[in-house]
Amino acid sequence: MGSGYLSEGTMGFNANAHAAMIFTAEQIVCVCEVLLQGSSLDRLAGFLCTLPPFSSSCLGELESVLKAKAAVAFHQGRFSDLYALLEGFPFSPRSHPFLQQLWLQAHYAEAERQRGRPLGAVGKYRVRRKFPLPHTIWDGEEISYCFKEKSRSMLREWYLRKPYPSSQEKRELAAATGLTSTQVSNWFKNRRQRDRGTDIRSATSGRLKHLRKKGLKLFCHLAKKLLSHGVH
Repeated sequence: MGSGYLSEGTMGFNANAHAAMIFTAEQIVCVCEVLLQGSSLDRLAGFLCTLPPFSSSCLGELESVLKAKAAVAFHQGRFSDLYALLEGFPFSPRSHPFLQQLWLQAHYAEAERQRGRPLGAVGKYRVRRKFPLPHTIWDGEEISYCFKEKSRSMLREWYLRKPYPSSQEKRELAAATGLTSTQVSNWFKNRRQRDRGTDIRSATSGRLKHLRKKGLKLFCHLAKKLLSHGVH
């Protein structure tokens, strides 16, 4: 990233070494959150590079900057830095879903790199057992296949109302569940495929029952016909 200064067109900031110095702590937090929510991680990395050592008496302000740094570390594949950040600060519950996904996805990526193949459900389960969530980002709620139960419940409830959410609705669901838009999109796609498979199996089963019933009727008809003609 070099010095990492933002371009003149990025968020309306001038590209110079003193750009970040004019921001208050609240403004720095706002910029971090906007860039993070917009998935502008390269821009976020550049902005973080312009910041002086950030200190704040408000834990919420410090947390927002650390969360942004964690996202950038994951994006750049600096997993050791990511783990150190996540284990070194007591994040609030509102940040847990997002940070838990960073922790898990980073460990999955490292395991896949070592094994040279994608992880299945069992492989991911073993990784989670080997690398449990640190207490700094875990609120005690069980996680099932990377999704918290309350996140899965929210997705299921939405699916019953609307199996094909719009792009905007997927982003809103991602923000509400702590998942990424891609994870939300994949969950709906997989759920629709499962339901279609169930419908096909049900239809096939019904068709076979119908054919068996029809065949039995035909057999009975032929048997009666043969008997009526005295065939033994």
